Amino acid sequence: MINRKNLYRFILLVILFFQFMVAKGQQDPMFTQYSNNIQSINPAYAGMWEKIGFFSMVRRQWAGIDKAPLTEIFSFHTPLRNEFVGLGLNVINDQIGREKRLSVFGDYSYKLLIKQDVYLRLGLKFGFLNYNNNLNEYKLYPDNRYDPAYQGDINLKFMPNFGVGGFLYSDDWYISLSVPKLIKNDFKANVNNYSSVAETRHVYITGGYIFHMPDNIKFKPAMLLKGTINAPVQLDISANFLIKDRFELGVMYRTGDAIGFIAQWIFNRKLRLGYAIDFSTSKIAGYQNGSHEFVVSYDVDFYGRSYVRTRYF
Repeated sequence: MINRKNLYRFILLVILFFQFMVAKGQQDPMFTQYSNNIQSINPAYAGMWEKIGFFSMVRRQWAGIDKAPLTEIFSFHTPLRNEFVGLGLNVINDQIGREKRLSVFGDYSYKLLIKQDVYLRLGLKFGFLNYNNNLNEYKLYPDNRYDPAYQGDINLKFMPNFGVGGFLYSDDWYISLSVPKLIKNDFKANVNNYSSVAETRHVYITGGYIFHMPDNIKFKPAMLLKGTINAPVQLDISANFLIKDRFELGVMYRTGDAIGFIAQWIFNRKLRLGYAIDFSTSKIAGYQNGSHEFVVSYDVDFYGRSYVRTRYF
């Protein structure tokens, strides 16, 4: 049965998260299966399990629209023999229209024992962005007339950045706070006086709880609050059911944007295959065929430790 005291604690956590709705924010990038992709936004997640983990994701936003956003992710994380230290790597290829961003970031985390079975990991993310935007490929409307402002490339090969994060957790719950990119990179102007923001500071707050139910079923509610300055905050709420540690089904609601459905298959507690589809609730709904997200992850028990926790997030 669900522990009523734990349920009250989770409801209180939800209420506290909603207090941040007075802020302003914008989201980039966007994920539906975020509970299995926390490392990309929080370096403190790296190495928190006793196993080496590999993660890959492809997300096609607004299928059917030409040059719609495409995000590809590969990540890796591992604990060291000193189990208090974790390392990770994230490679993210993000394309929106003709804008291309390739990010390569390393992660470092350190674990602190808060009290029995409750831990805090602190993390540092560091790396660079490769940004490219070919202005010559843009067609100007209504008559494709000549505009000298749209000439040439914006191509910065190396744009360094760093971020920080904290991850408080036990076996059945977690709370995460992170700012993965602290430096606001932009282009003041090129030779044609073109200016653009390349990277902005995003704040991510996530949380989740595992409720153990009869017949080896786990209820996994989770939420992700994300924002930056001068745009609406966005809140993702998901509710997943894990059945016999093999199959997971869930739904997701993203404020002002979409509802989604999630399905994942787990093989031998090592290989995870996931698929999610979002249906837009905004004005763009009638012009696209949904957003599709594919996930593959694999865990390797390299160190052979005597105690290995079951990975639920």
